[in-house]
Amino acid sequence: MSPAFGAMEVEHYSKGVLLEPFVHQVGGHSCVLRFNDKTICKPLIQREHQFYETLPTEMRKFTPQYEGVVSVSFEEDEDGNLCLIAYPLNGDHNNLENLDNSDCEPKSKLLRWTNKKTMLLENEKISKEWVRQHRKEEKMKSHKLEEEFEWLKKSEVLYYTVEKKGNVTSQFKHHNPWSMKCHQQQLQRMKENAKHRNQYKFILLENLTSRYEVPCVLDLKMGTRQHGDDASEEKKANQIRKCQQSTSAVIGVRVCGMQVYQAGTGQLMFMNKYHGRKLSVQGFKEALYQFFHNGKYLRRELFESVIKKLTELKSVLEKQESYRFYSSSLLIIYDGKERQEVAVDSDPEDLEDLSEESSDESAGAYAYKPTASTVDVRMIDFAHTTCKYYGEDSVVHEGQDTGYVFGLQNLIDIIKEIRDESSE
Repeated sequence: MSPAFGAMEVEHYSKGVLLEPFVHQVGGHSCVLRFNDKTICKPLIQREHQFYETLPTEMRKFTPQYEGVVSVSFEEDEDGNLCLIAYPLNGDHNNLENLDNSDCEPKSKLLRWTNKKTMLLENEKISKEWVRQHRKEEKMKSHKLEEEFEWLKKSEVLYYTVEKKGNVTSQFKHHNPWSMKCHQQQLQRMKENAKHRNQYKFILLENLTSRYEVPCVLDLKMGTRQHGDDASEEKKANQIRKCQQSTSAVIGVRVCGMQVYQAGTGQLMFMNKYHGRKLSVQGFKEALYQFFHNGKYLRRELFESVIKKLTELKSVLEKQESYRFYSSSLLIIYDGKERQEVAVDSDPEDLEDLSEESSDESAGAYAYKPTASTVDVRMIDFAHTTCKYYGEDSVVHEGQDTGYVFGLQNLIDIIKEIRDESSE
């Protein structure tokens, strides 16, 4: 299925948006794609879609903003590379036009694909030998990348050096092995189903990392139970086993993924869910400490904001009648960008909050002062969420989701322990 990219095809494609892997996905198994800087999309699951359309007002500040539905298909370029393209649902072009996708540039990318082969054929100055050599080099490069990716997928914790050239944000692309793994799996599933189906519905959601220059992301699987009410006996047994063998059963929360920027070495640290499942309660606490440590100092200024938001979320969930957030995750996000420097002798009040690590003599006339940092706390992934308001569910629960609330309280307590121990 390699479509010929003629003029009509290019015009058709230009109405869609070329989707790319969302490089800040650190957990989950559903493929998350970048629609534009401020919007991501993921395969539509009816239960999750229903949740976003009916969620209580008081919960909206703790979930990504829901932005609608698009139709996604996969198509091949002339080299057989698969691409995912988002189109307006049911021909409703306003659906995409109302979203800011100016940075996506789908038309220019597709035009470049279109012109590549045409240029080679029309330009007689380019020899066939050069073309063959160029293709050989590209295949070798592609094979090397695949080998590196296979190695990355097998690593549960890894450090990836970010190049110092240019903006740190621009260096993130293709560094996250988990997002690339999910993207590859999604493409493979769609390719296998191509004969029967090539139109999929995806939901559009707020990109929670867009406000941060260097997003540090912690994905926590919440609750003491992960299987939904509709799970098969095999699935149920599997999820119960995972909970019992991890911190989920003991404290109601476990690490599902992590991405932290290490300012001291210029590296990104990734931790995947397989490592998170192996952690003891003490190991979980150490992982949390690592998430708030940038390799140079502990980001103490983040603790109060995180604790405040977690406590507020706990209060909101305690009032939610009948909701069960099975297999849902909680994201904690902050900016790994280094703090602003302030002159040591500029104002005595500016120095009150200086940490021990930043106040050594080697700092000279300048030292790092903690600045007000934005921390985000959001619930995501509602494919197995249930509530009595859904109507069709055979099992109806009463009261609050005690497993989730239990996990939140333990998370708050552990962060407080880290805060208190680090200030001694």
